[in-house]
Amino acid sequence: MASTDLALRIRPSGSRDLAAVDALLARSYPALLKADYPPSIMVTAVPLVSRAQPALITSGTYYVAETEAGEIVGAGGWTPKPRRRGVADIRHVVTDHRRVRQGIGRRLITHVLGAAYETGIRSFDCWATRTAVPFYQSLGFVALGPIEVPLSGGIRFPAIQMQLTTQL
Repeated sequence: MASTDLALRIRPSGSRDLAAVDALLARSYPALLKADYPPSIMVTAVPLVSRAQPALITSGTYYVAETEAGEIVGAGGWTPKPRRRGVADIRHVVTDHRRVRQGIGRRLITHVLGAAYETGIRSFDCWATRTAVPFYQSLGFVALGPIEVPLSGGIRFPAIQMQLTTQL
């Protein structure tokens, strides 16, 4: 819906957004990832990756996309890589599963990339879900190959390592 896209506001997240982002991740990741992951991953790993990270939410480099009514319909951000000047990780991106293909993710990531670029970041690493690979590819990210993200309790989450070097 073009009118919804135009009404979105992208803003830095803060501690007041923790519960809303947590709820967004908890309801959307399972719905979005179900087609691309086996039941064993859906039961063990997805609940672990579907939790908001308080330090990230308050980092100043994490953003929410909200409607005029104040509903958070997307979130995501970046963090600089330690000891790798000019490189950042794309972090914990989500779009409300009921609102995919409305331009929310694209607007959010465009904002994230622009904000990082202003600080000197020129290269981005991303551990994408299998589901998100086509989205990231549409933004110019290149798939480098499969990885397994270690989670607590020895659980591993299959993902795809992706990278973008930009001249925004």
